[in-house]
Amino acid sequence: MSSDTLAQAPTAPEIPGPPAVPRIVPQRRYGQWTAAVVVLVLLGLAITSVVRNRAFQWDVVAEYFTTGSVLRGLWLTLWLTAVVMTLGFALGTLLAAFRLSANPVLRAVGWGYVWLFRSIPILVQLLLWFNIGALYPTVLGVKTVDLLSPVAVAVVGLTLHEAAYAAEVVRGGILSVDRGQIEAAQALGLSRWRRWRRIVLPQAMRSIVPPAGNMLIGTLKGTSIVSVIAVNDLLFSAQLIYHRTYQVIPLLMVATLWYAVVTTVLGIGQAYVEKYYARGTGGTR
Repeated sequence: MSSDTLAQAPTAPEIPGPPAVPRIVPQRRYGQWTAAVVVLVLLGLAITSVVRNRAFQWDVVAEYFTTGSVLRGLWLTLWLTAVVMTLGFALGTLLAAFRLSANPVLRAVGWGYVWLFRSIPILVQLLLWFNIGALYPTVLGVKTVDLLSPVAVAVVGLTLHEAAYAAEVVRGGILSVDRGQIEAAQALGLSRWRRWRRIVLPQAMRSIVPPAGNMLIGTLKGTSIVSVIAVNDLLFSAQLIYHRTYQVIPLLMVATLWYAVVTTVLGIGQAYVEKYYARGTGGTR
C-alpha cells in the first residue's frame, strides 16, 4: 500500500477526556487573623497584669477561699437560690395559668402582678419588706419584726420578684406549643391533665429551659443584693472579713471566684438539660 493511500485513510476520532477540575483557592482572611492576633495579645497582657499585680494578693485569696465563714456564706447563697427559684417558678406557673385563663378577672390579676413586680427594682422591694413593720407592726398578734427575719425577708422579696419573670417565661413556653397538637390530643380523648403532662409541657420545656437557666444564674448572682439587709450570704461573709482585716480586694476576689465557679457549673448543667429537651428537633440549640 502506497504512502498516499495511508495518508488518505480516515483516522479514529479523539475521545475527549474528563474535564479539568478547577483549583479551589481558599479565601485569604488577613483581617480576621490580624484581629485574632491583636485580641490574643491584649488578652495575654490583661492576664499577665492580673496575675503579676501584687495588689490582688493572691496568697490572701488562697488563704480565705475555703475558710469556714466563706463556705457558710456560699451555702446560704446556694440555699437561697434554690428556694427562691423553686417558689418563684411555682408561683410563676400559677400566674401564667391566670394570664392564659378565659376568666377576665384572673387574667387581670395575673397581668397586674407581673406589671407591679417588674416595675419595682428588687432593691426597693427588699427594703420595703425589711421595713414592713412600719406599716404593719403586728400580724395575727405577732410582732412583724419577730416574724420576718432578714433571711425570711430575702426569701419573700426575691420570690415575689422572680415569680413575675417566671410567669412570663412559662406563659411564653406554653404559647410556643402548636395549637394543633392540643386539638389532636383532645380528638384522641386524652384528659386535660394528660394533655398537659404528655403533650404541652414536654414541648413547652424546649422554650422554657433556656430562659429559666439564665434566670437561675441571674438569681444566684442577684442574691448578693441581700447583703444590704445583713443576710450572711457569700458577699456579706467576705465583707465581714475585710471590714476586720482591711483586705478589700482579696476578699472581693474570693467572692468573685466562687460566683464564677458556681455559674460555670450551672451553665454546664443548663447545656445538658437543653440538649435533653431538644431531642427530636433535628439538633440541639
